[in-house]
Amino acid sequence: MNAALKTIRNSGLALVAGLLLMSAPALAQDAVEGKKIFEGNCAACHSLDADVVGPALKNVHERRGDEWLLKFIKNSQALVESGDKDAVAVYEKFNKMPMPAFGSSLSDGEISSVIAYIKEASAQPAAAAVAEAPATTTDAAAAPAAPAEVAFLDLPPVMLITFALAGLVALLVVLTLVMLFRLLVPMMGDSIYDEDFRASFAGRMLFLLKGDTTVMTGKAKDVIHSNHDFDGIQEYDNDLPPWWKYMFYVSIVFAVGYMLHYHVFRTGALQEEEYEMEMQEAALIAAQNVEDPNAVTNFEVLTEAAALESGKAIYLQNCAACHGQAGEGTVGPNLTDEYWLHGGDVNEIFKTVKFGVPSKGMVPWQGKLTKDQMLEVSSYILSLQGSNPANGKEAQGEKE
Repeated sequence: MNAALKTIRNSGLALVAGLLLMSAPALAQDAVEGKKIFEGNCAACHSLDADVVGPALKNVHERRGDEWLLKFIKNSQALVESGDKDAVAVYEKFNKMPMPAFGSSLSDGEISSVIAYIKEASAQPAAAAVAEAPATTTDAAAAPAAPAEVAFLDLPPVMLITFALAGLVALLVVLTLVMLFRLLVPMMGDSIYDEDFRASFAGRMLFLLKGDTTVMTGKAKDVIHSNHDFDGIQEYDNDLPPWWKYMFYVSIVFAVGYMLHYHVFRTGALQEEEYEMEMQEAALIAAQNVEDPNAVTNFEVLTEAAALESGKAIYLQNCAACHGQAGEGTVGPNLTDEYWLHGGDVNEIFKTVKFGVPSKGMVPWQGKLTKDQMLEVSSYILSLQGSNPANGKEAQGEKE
């Protein structure tokens, strides 16, 4: 009897082990298939490690569960409208951008494969990040180094000597003035208080150094204007403060010089001319910086069949998830009508593809697509004009 039980037990363990060994390749195969589906439908809006248009998906199965993920991928808006707190939280956090419903385009098995891929990718160690570190270092080395700050004592000796001599000269001038002041003032005795001397420039400067500010503020005469008494309010006949008069005289001289410089001899550029020159300089700088969204581009629409076919393949892989397989628009706008949110010229579409519109959920594709690929997909988008696909989204933007 014991021998029979032992045999049954061993057979059961072998069966369980066999099932586990059989299921491991199946799960791995599901993950491989799921990766293909993920890259074709989800990668445009999702990353494992960072929020893009949608949330980061690493370990999302642990936070939400397989059943919830299946429902959300099939029809996220139905889950939001049902009041599911997790679905509502995701919808609110990501600017109420609705995720496309994949219930009609993907089977439950395909969605399960995507979840299997997310599980497998989440379980992988951070070796990929370590492997990418040298590339990051290389990029950092290739980038132009920021100018380092130089300490004052590290300046060239000639500059240090120049600063020292300038400071010494300034100190000697101050000491000389102080000594002259201390020597001459006692020698002048009470004569410094004579009205003639106090009214002179030297007297004014001397008393200014002694703390008398009347040279700047003027001296009140305390003389009342005759017949200037209104309800007990009297008006004194005092001069304007000298500082105000000096500034007024300077402004007159400045105004004459300004008029001669800008309007008579025309040796200076007026505001409109300065604006035009600065705009030209900015355009030259922008043209040299290929990463500047304002840089001027002059691409022509590609019309060759091979280029448009390549653009179609890029579109279906990266753009169809948000704009529809035929450009009819789902989360993103309709690309087949005459209305555009960010311009319908090939150069404007190219810039939208390259730099994205993060505030509206459009991810930038620079770094993921080459310049030629972005031009191909931009040209393909323009080839969709007037195709009038079924279920086209309502027009958005301005008519081109």
